[in-house]
Amino acid sequence: MNPGNFFAELKRRNVYKVAIAYAVVAWLLIQAASIFLPAFDAPPWVMKIFIIVIIFGFPVAVIFSWAFEITPEGIKLESEIEPTKSIARRTGRKIVAVTTVLAVIAAGLFVYQLVRSKSDTSGSSTAATIANKSIAVLPFDNLSRDPDNAYFCEGVQDEILTRLAKVADLKVISRTSTQHFKSTPDNLPQIAKQLGVAHILEGSVQKASDQVRVNVQLINALTDAHLWADTYDRKLTDIFAVESEIAKTIAETLQARLSGSEKSSIVKTPTVNPEAYELYLKGRFFSEKRTGADLHKSIGYYDQAIAKDPNYALAYVGLADSHLLLSAYGAVSPKESYPPAKVALKKALDLDDSLAQAHASSGLLATLELDLHRAISELERAIQLNPNYATAHHWLALPLTSIGQFDRGLAEGKRAIELDPLSLICNADLSWVYFNARRYDEAEAQARKTLEMDSRFYVAHYYLGEAFQFKGKLTDAIAEYQKSAELNHDPFSLAMLGQAYARKGQAEEARKVLARLREQAKSQYVSPYALAVVLTAIGDKAHAIDELEHGYDEAGFYISLIKVDPLFDDLRGDPRFEALVQKIVAPKTESTAK
Repeated sequence: MNPGNFFAELKRRNVYKVAIAYAVVAWLLIQAASIFLPAFDAPPWVMKIFIIVIIFGFPVAVIFSWAFEITPEGIKLESEIEPTKSIARRTGRKIVAVTTVLAVIAAGLFVYQLVRSKSDTSGSSTAATIANKSIAVLPFDNLSRDPDNAYFCEGVQDEILTRLAKVADLKVISRTSTQHFKSTPDNLPQIAKQLGVAHILEGSVQKASDQVRVNVQLINALTDAHLWADTYDRKLTDIFAVESEIAKTIAETLQARLSGSEKSSIVKTPTVNPEAYELYLKGRFFSEKRTGADLHKSIGYYDQAIAKDPNYALAYVGLADSHLLLSAYGAVSPKESYPPAKVALKKALDLDDSLAQAHASSGLLATLELDLHRAISELERAIQLNPNYATAHHWLALPLTSIGQFDRGLAEGKRAIELDPLSLICNADLSWVYFNARRYDEAEAQARKTLEMDSRFYVAHYYLGEAFQFKGKLTDAIAEYQKSAELNHDPFSLAMLGQAYARKGQAEEARKVLARLREQAKSQYVSPYALAVVLTAIGDKAHAIDELEHGYDEAGFYISLIKVDPLFDDLRGDPRFEALVQKIVAPKTESTAK
């Protein structure tokens, strides 16, 4: 066949137009499929098969248009139609018209897809970072007639959360952050976005005498789909079995991989004594209030729980934590609070060496005792046992910062916030790590972020003051230190104000603050570190180092930072100061450990 005649015949038989029309239709179908298939949760292979079918359909359409013609009497072979009766020209015009309409529709869908993809990129970038295997356990509703049973309701919620947190394949938000939201809230997607999770567990607890009813429902917060729900009516003695069953079902529903040790950990029973359990919950309820009086109450409840069950390892951990917190919140010296904490933690680990909380608290105690390398080891062990334990990540950031490992310290601080995004202290202390790393802009930004969460959080005010001071904004720093001192009246906030006065040239005001601190020390515990901060600023270096050496003898967290703390730059190079730094940061042996 003459090539010229062949191409003319292709044109007469509308082969070109059919090819173009097929391409437009294929484009339109693919655009539509990309919109509708995801809406029906179609697996990716459906789209792949759809495209393959369209590709193989193209040569079929072209061959059909060459060999056949559509006539008023139906489809006929081209060879059977007389040239004078062919309507190929009229059919071609119809194909062009239909193709034009379909091309307009396809172009519209294409524009829609572009707009939607841009919207998704800006609006769902956060959602894209949210892991599917992530969950927040919201506070359970207390349906008991006695409102005082709130502590028990919180305990059930926390036990389920703690068991889930031991699964490394899950991201579990800490209770500190979830406590901001009541159960059955109105806007689950917003809460899930704020907490950075895909799933929410809601529930309620009703306790009457020795009977307990627990209702739970697992929700995909992004789609508002209810994935699972159940009700458990059990005796109080079976409460741990209920909590284990709930945690296991959630892990299975979220398709989390569980190691053998994680399976064992989820079903572990911390005590067989229900009275001891209730006393433990009351102890934790009061310890979380963080006042001196409430911490003493919590110690009393933990002691009672231990009396009921001397093998209750978690009760010993709670007892140790309350003693450690007393030195921070109860004006008790480290020498008074550390020894009972140390005894309790040793007992806890003797009873259960796989308890993440015990290793984390041992890490905190080691930090306070200035055994920084052991602190890091203990806290790393706690994270290995419970990867979702935000407190362990938070506490690990502190000794890492003390020995100058800022990148690791920042990474741990950020991980703590990821697991406990609404924790004020986790957010504030990240600013402190930035400050000691001398990244003052980031320290300022993080302190401001914390104050946006709670403008009355005094710690964030003096962290912001530190950032201002070392950025050359001493007047702004003094204003922040004053706010911190007014909000809490603690000696360290006052010391920060005093040293700022000295550095601004207001020596008389600085000395008044120093005198006030010394007067306070007669009736309450004042850290030698606080005194050293002011003495350094007024230029009394010898007495500042005297106080730091005194602080080393007493131990405590602040003194561990002198290697990196910019507040003591004036002392660097002094032989006594440098010798003290080495004593603090050097690895301890059994003979040198406190």
